[in-house]
Amino acid sequence: MIAVNGVSKNYGPVIAVDDLSFTVDRGEVVGFLGPNGAGKTTTMRMITGTLQPDKGEVLFDGTPITEDLTEAKRRVGYLPEANPLYDEMLVADYLQHVADLRGLSLDDTRIGVASAVEETALAAVFYRPVGECSKGYRQRIGLAAAILHRPEILILDEPTEGLDPNQRVEIRRLVSNLGKERTVLLSTHVMQEVEATCSRLVILSRGALAAIGSVQDLLANQSGTARYIVEAQGAGVTETLSGLSGVSGHTVEEVEGRVRVVLEAITEEDLRPKIFSVARDNNWMLWELHRERASLEQVFRDLTSEGLEEENPQLVALPEDLGIEGDS
Repeated sequence: MIAVNGVSKNYGPVIAVDDLSFTVDRGEVVGFLGPNGAGKTTTMRMITGTLQPDKGEVLFDGTPITEDLTEAKRRVGYLPEANPLYDEMLVADYLQHVADLRGLSLDDTRIGVASAVEETALAAVFYRPVGECSKGYRQRIGLAAAILHRPEILILDEPTEGLDPNQRVEIRRLVSNLGKERTVLLSTHVMQEVEATCSRLVILSRGALAAIGSVQDLLANQSGTARYIVEAQGAGVTETLSGLSGVSGHTVEEVEGRVRVVLEAITEEDLRPKIFSVARDNNWMLWELHRERASLEQVFRDLTSEGLEEENPQLVALPEDLGIEGDS
């Protein structure tokens, strides 16, 4: 339903999006992931038609959205990260205002607002000023505004940002329900939301595509990579464990007179029986032994951490004389 073909966008010398291509099928809920500054919001704005790419094109059902940008925008509901609202307006008046901006007829407005309020559970605050609503309800208001014209495509940029855990669960459930009848592109940093709601992931790094696939596929690509946490008391713990076959790296710390070793291993073999045998043979007191398989968070870090050092240089010393008088 959505095709992003070779899209690039620069802000002066800064490359925000670099030759990006991916597709989203009809009815999918796709997670759009990447570190801050990876180009997610810029790409979302290009998909909604509010920002034009320097190169490449965005297509809906095989047709470039630039052929009829007004019609393309009618097919999209967009909740930006900032979620701009008019605090002095009643929720009912705000949704009416959005419907007017969308050019909906009186009947379509009545049906659209009623349906959006029901889907987002806003009845309790419908006649309350927006400024008196909690953060969770404000996000619901933004969602209601995004869907009241019954769009086929829903673009959500950090919909749970700033919410408490209970509110996150509610919005997550709401997004899952909205995705049953719409194509959804969801940007978030919360991996639990991704695993709970998304059928497929698109991961960006420095404006380019880093990976695409289902959560299961991305985790499967990390098969054989595992971390082992071993806490033991005895002689030669670190040296012995770090020398085991399949161990690619390790870190160590002292914990109340014991040694806690974290082993990085690249092997299909489960090393726990071998570690237990080594501990028994060396008469170690074994306090802890468990394996951590690759998590989605670890996959995300592995795919997007390269080059971050160049983007976050160390602070440099300021000149001593800045022309500011007064006590330091």
